[in-house]
Amino acid sequence: MKLKFPYGNCNFERIISENYFYQDRTDRIQLLENVGENILLLRPRRFGKSLFLSVLENYYDLAKADKFETLFGHLAIGKNPTPNHNQYFVMKWDFSMVDPHGDIEAIVRSLYNHINQQIKSFAHYYRQFLDYEIKITEADALASFQDLLGVIRAHRLYLLIDEYDNFANEVMVSRKQGPQRYEQLLQGEGILKTLFKVIKGTLAGMGLERVFITGVSPVVMSDLTSGQHITRNIYFKPEFNDLCGFREEEVAEMVAQVAVNGGLSAEKTAEAMQMMRIYYNGYCFVPPLLYAPATKMAENIYNPTMVLYFLEHLQNYGYYPTNMLDSNLAPDRLKLAYAAFLPGGGNVILKAVDEQEPLAIPNLIERFGVQEMLEAENDDTFVATLLYYLGMLTIGERNRLGELSLRVPNLTMRGLYFERLQKILLPKFSRNEIEQAVREFYTTGNLQPVCDLVEQRFTTLDNRDYKQADELLVKTAFLAILFNDLYYMINSETALQRGYADLTMILRPGLRQYQLLDHVVEFKYVTLKETGMSGAQLRELSRAELAALPAVQHQLSQAKGQLARYREGLAQIYGDILRLHSHVVVSIGFERAVWRNYELGIRN
Repeated sequence: MKLKFPYGNCNFERIISENYFYQDRTDRIQLLENVGENILLLRPRRFGKSLFLSVLENYYDLAKADKFETLFGHLAIGKNPTPNHNQYFVMKWDFSMVDPHGDIEAIVRSLYNHINQQIKSFAHYYRQFLDYEIKITEADALASFQDLLGVIRAHRLYLLIDEYDNFANEVMVSRKQGPQRYEQLLQGEGILKTLFKVIKGTLAGMGLERVFITGVSPVVMSDLTSGQHITRNIYFKPEFNDLCGFREEEVAEMVAQVAVNGGLSAEKTAEAMQMMRIYYNGYCFVPPLLYAPATKMAENIYNPTMVLYFLEHLQNYGYYPTNMLDSNLAPDRLKLAYAAFLPGGGNVILKAVDEQEPLAIPNLIERFGVQEMLEAENDDTFVATLLYYLGMLTIGERNRLGELSLRVPNLTMRGLYFERLQKILLPKFSRNEIEQAVREFYTTGNLQPVCDLVEQRFTTLDNRDYKQADELLVKTAFLAILFNDLYYMINSETALQRGYADLTMILRPGLRQYQLLDHVVEFKYVTLKETGMSGAQLRELSRAELAALPAVQHQLSQAKGQLARYREGLAQIYGDILRLHSHVVVSIGFERAVWRNYELGIRN
């Protein structure tokens, strides 16, 4: 029987009652009760936070006591329930439904409208348990909420707040009056600070007993410090690393079942698993302890939304989706663009794609507000930490200095980085110019048009850019142009034959009927000092004269030997299906580039 994947469905009751796939995480409910009454969970967008809130909603709802066995009897918590199950009134606010557009008054009205509507729905749903009518104050939803607490009297309320920072984040990253409107929302007695003061106050014996909040980053909560400082953060706790997300063995079980249902061969099953491992795995939310370096790293987990997107497509059609990035995650592009806008943001994004020397910071910042980010010039830590919370970077090992390494989790996220870097490093070129250059490379192995684009880019560097440029910048410019995860499984610093290939581009499964080549590229760098020439002198030389320079000849010779070993390693992995072309690019300062294609014998 085919699996019913709940893609886009975060209604736990419907998932269970309609026999959709559900990966049990109810064993964590007991742990959560032990943590405290006011909890904050941070995870990136589309990581299953809303579904977990729905689990809590159904577990604690006193109106669903008669459904407990149906919904939870087969799950971990149903076999060992806590005394609190079905003991609460439950109310849910979803701040993603608050319109962030318009002036501050319009945003406040949208927030009040949402809260008031939820209170009205609450009153209707629990009408048989209520002795009095809840008074709705249209102009002040906080007054409505306080009246609700008075009506429920001796009963207990569990408040769930989903995407607490959503509309505030949208306001913050807005290009039009974003920072000013954000300050109005949070500074002084802004509406969000007032709202969370009310929540804090009503937790003190006024009817509100538990609060569970989800969001993406701590930025908004930090700016609300005086209004909400008793929240227990669980996002760094190892026992909750996989609260939202799938473990490797869980994904393997799903793939195996899809394979059986669809009659996929063992080879195709292994291939599907490898595809998801490359594109969707790699997230870790728990930093290794500084004072216990031998502590085992938390397990990497898969983005659940992307896994369900992939498997649903595979099960329905028997092949992989064309776009490995689910369109629901496309808005992450805007968050990456905002990070690039912050002081030092472009530099952090450049460092993030360097796999030879991973981005490292002293430690993740747990509390930081918008103003601190905007004023933290030349400090990688703020931007890197924000990218971690957004899911654009994830936890790596600690380096030899005890610093925390951060890495891009997978190929899907890596593609967003190179898309942004293309805009940063090559702003003068149109998308059409870039596509024409790479199309020739993909199909013929001719790298000359790409080299021309990069050379033109670096001839326009101003003095400030030039001082900050280094070998990584040149390599990244090429990678930003060549990157294409629609056609290729792309990796940099691939371990092959006792070495690390700078760039491998292996065709995705199912694309070998097209006129596309596989590529391995090695990048080399020669300083102006090594040539004994100035930039102006180098610009006067022909490509043949450039290639004849002794320093360039040395790098070409060294790269040829490396590429031979890489070809051997790739052949061992992929067999004789490859149409592999090997290339070397030697950048000479930031002025010129020499390249070779050893299959075509091209010497530019």
